[in-house]
Amino acid sequence: MTKMPTYLADQTRLGVDDLTSSLSASLFSNGIKPVNKGNEFDAQGFVGHERAKEALEFGLSMSAIGFNVFAMGEHGTGRQTLIKQMLTSLASVKTAPDEWCYTNNFDESHIPLTLSVKPAGGKKLLISMNKFIDGLLSLFPEVFDNPGYQRQKSAIDREFNRKYDQAISVVEELALKENVVLYEENGEVGFSPIVEGKPLSDKEFSNLNETDRANFYKSLNELENVLSEQLLELPLWKRLSFDQLRQLKNDTAENAIKPYITELEKEFSNNEGVLNYLGKVKSHVVDAVLEILVTESDDTPTDKELRKLMVERFLPNLLVPRDNTKGAPVVYEQNPTYQNLFGHVDFASFQGSSYTSYRLIRPGALHKANGGYLLLDAEKVLSQPMVWSRLKLALKTQQITIENPYSEYSQPSGYSLQPEKIPLQVKVVLLGDAEIYYTLQDYDQEFTELFRVLADFDRHLDKTDSNLIAFGQLIRQRADKHNYPEVSDDAVLELVRYALRRGEHKYKVSANIVQVNDLLDEANYCWQKQGSEGPLKAQHIALAQAAKKRRIGRLSETWLSEIKEQQVLIHTEGGFIGKVNGLTVLEIGDSVFGTPARITATVYAGSEGVTDIEREVDLGKSIHSKGVLLLTGYLGHKYGQTFPVSISANIAIEQSYGHIDGDSASMAELCALISAITLLPIDQSLAITGSINQHGEVQSIGGVNEKIEGFFQLCQDKGLTGTQGVIIPKTNVINLMLNDEVINAVARGEFAIHAVETIDQALELLMNVDAGNISKTGRYPRKSIHGLALDKLENFSDILNGSEE
Repeated sequence: MTKMPTYLADQTRLGVDDLTSSLSASLFSNGIKPVNKGNEFDAQGFVGHERAKEALEFGLSMSAIGFNVFAMGEHGTGRQTLIKQMLTSLASVKTAPDEWCYTNNFDESHIPLTLSVKPAGGKKLLISMNKFIDGLLSLFPEVFDNPGYQRQKSAIDREFNRKYDQAISVVEELALKENVVLYEENGEVGFSPIVEGKPLSDKEFSNLNETDRANFYKSLNELENVLSEQLLELPLWKRLSFDQLRQLKNDTAENAIKPYITELEKEFSNNEGVLNYLGKVKSHVVDAVLEILVTESDDTPTDKELRKLMVERFLPNLLVPRDNTKGAPVVYEQNPTYQNLFGHVDFASFQGSSYTSYRLIRPGALHKANGGYLLLDAEKVLSQPMVWSRLKLALKTQQITIENPYSEYSQPSGYSLQPEKIPLQVKVVLLGDAEIYYTLQDYDQEFTELFRVLADFDRHLDKTDSNLIAFGQLIRQRADKHNYPEVSDDAVLELVRYALRRGEHKYKVSANIVQVNDLLDEANYCWQKQGSEGPLKAQHIALAQAAKKRRIGRLSETWLSEIKEQQVLIHTEGGFIGKVNGLTVLEIGDSVFGTPARITATVYAGSEGVTDIEREVDLGKSIHSKGVLLLTGYLGHKYGQTFPVSISANIAIEQSYGHIDGDSASMAELCALISAITLLPIDQSLAITGSINQHGEVQSIGGVNEKIEGFFQLCQDKGLTGTQGVIIPKTNVINLMLNDEVINAVARGEFAIHAVETIDQALELLMNVDAGNISKTGRYPRKSIHGLALDKLENFSDILNGSEE
């Protein structure tokens, strides 16, 4: 065999400087800035996201309908904070919007009417109307004790009595001529005969002879006819008297109320809507006062009950008060249910039965944000029944409708309200991820019409000095806000390293500030446990990371222990044919860790091609299966230029019982396959990860840090020999942010990381044999890897197709 050139290992081996990003703690030495604790938004600056900022500035400044904003990005990237900052800044210079009230519709009480007033005018109107109601309570019913009213009332009563007495006197005079006396008893008129100048009692009348009684009955009949004629107009007199008394009451009440109404009209003379409302109050308040406050019932309500009755009729229902000094509203609705978003009508209970009125109309987030800005989580909005369709309708019609969305599906109630619609002018910002945005774009045309502006938030921030300094300032600002100890420069450095590690890039910081904040919080806990003295240092960050790793590390420890106990077969020394240590990443909940997996290949003469065992048993998903299929393309391209490649091969990831996806094992699978073809053993002290294409070029994969650290941990547990290491794609070097244990081991020469560009380099490192270059005659060196592979495949072809004579 031809030995591999000695310089290849040195050429591909990475140095310590390649394993992490270069940073200096001195960069953060001047990063402390005071925090204004009085303002949540000032307390948090912002880093990066320039594209999203530009989109927000455009969308929030556009007044045309449909230019609402969809803020797309991952949770924790600071979308909500940045948007709130921008909205607060924009809203502070805008004029506060008008306030909206609901008032009693005296003609159709089930359709409450809207009333618009200037900012802070609603409270002023409520105060004035409350004073008005208190004035009415103090006036009535005492106003009818006025001597002037009593005189007019007595005059009306006297006129009625005069007409009645005059009619009775005519009948009485006629009765006396017939020796009959007229008398009134319990409001009824009766007659009695007179004998010897004296009215007879019933007993005395019964003792009269038949003739006298008959004459009396005859006279009585005539007198009753006369009485009926005289009192024929009595109902008319009563109605006239009643009307006069009622008019007197109305006039008296109206004159008493008029000064109050005049004062209100003068106070709100510049608001036409309030004046119209006061006009309706003026035309109904007299009747209400006479009905509620002037009662002759024995069961007289208390003053509190009377006031409540008046309030229910005349006091406007102010939905959302505004402060004319605070600009436009900014509202974030965390729970966008139908009622929370659009408002609803409450019901109250009285004496066992429920009732409602315009006073029980409650506002929603759209009412609160009307004239300003509304933030909503897209996922929550879409998960609520009927909310999305009604929100689109409100934005299209520019009106807020308060209704029961399920009314048509439920039994009709005895009484329901249909409040008048309120004009809507609001800018909505939806917070969501890319999947929601593109799904809505594909399936909802109205979404495209209503949310025309996309604010796309970055997942990563460029590793520039300005961004890093600003990132460090965010960390210190949070610490100051929560009264944490001073964060030292080296602690900030470790937190920035952690952000780089989360971003899986040497030159890009993860924009997910929430993860960094969580680590800072945990580090503060470690600082407290160590005595709460001095600044928060890098050692506290390390303790927090170690503690978190232990909390979520049961699965990784279990997996490694099974390898050490040989329950899972992985070797870190020696050489085996058709076996290679691949590197995988397991992600289960919060636990993400790398672990080696043995990949094996067997070959034999046949024409079935390369069989992916994982796919055959439905454990391999589509991307993994694609990677295996590429091996056939590589074999055909590499070795099948002069004869048909005929091979049957099986590839499997041993002792894997869960679903597998991704093509990061394709390079390892090809190495195992070529080892099985050439019968060259693979060095088990090296593990490999990477994707390949059909031309044998090595491509990037994900999770490279976890994969390297997982194999290193296994080697460390079994004992480092100095020959162990991993092979990764050269394009992944930019993603390396390894922990100190691996870096120190590389520095001591106890562990190696090789970065390769082609499959030939990986094969040479694993098999310690020259891969071989094709000659002008189309042949590879006889003892090279490709030469041996070509010979074996030619042999398989001869077996299947017969050798040429």
